[in-house]
Amino acid sequence: MASLRCTAVLVLGLLTGLSLAEDSLNAANPIRRVVTLLAKMQSSVAAEGEKEKKLFEEFMCYCKTGTDDLEASIDAAEAKIPQVESALKEATAAQTQLKEEIEQHKANVADAKKTIATATALREKEAAAFATESSDLKTNVAALGKATAAIEAGTAGSFLQSSSAM
Repeated sequence: MASLRCTAVLVLGLLTGLSLAEDSLNAANPIRRVVTLLAKMQSSVAAEGEKEKKLFEEFMCYCKTGTDDLEASIDAAEAKIPQVESALKEATAAQTQLKEEIEQHKANVADAKKTIATATALREKEAAAFATESSDLKTNVAALGKATAAIEAGTAGSFLQSSSAM
């Protein structure tokens, strides 16, 4: 039985080899061209099928691991939501407090500017009064100096106070 199969395969191989040799000699046989074209198409389709199968398997692996990663990411995000909400509330409270402090500081600054303006006006008024009084006093001192010099010149010997007169 095995020898019969070997013989059949050998005969089939010889016939195929003869037909290929004959085809190469008679290249104009259109049926052989179609058969050859179909054989090439079959091999390219099989290669494309293998390529598609490989890509499909890679995609399925990505889908499985990607789904797990996404689920883990979602769980982590959901666990973080309360923390973020509390941080947001704290930040909002701090912002409100800071706004109130800013308003208070603005009011303090306005009061300080008003006080400075009042003090500046008072100082200017006092400076003007001082300048007027100072010029009056300087004029009086200068007049007294001149009067003293005139009195001394006019009474040059009448009020002599020396050590010998005593």
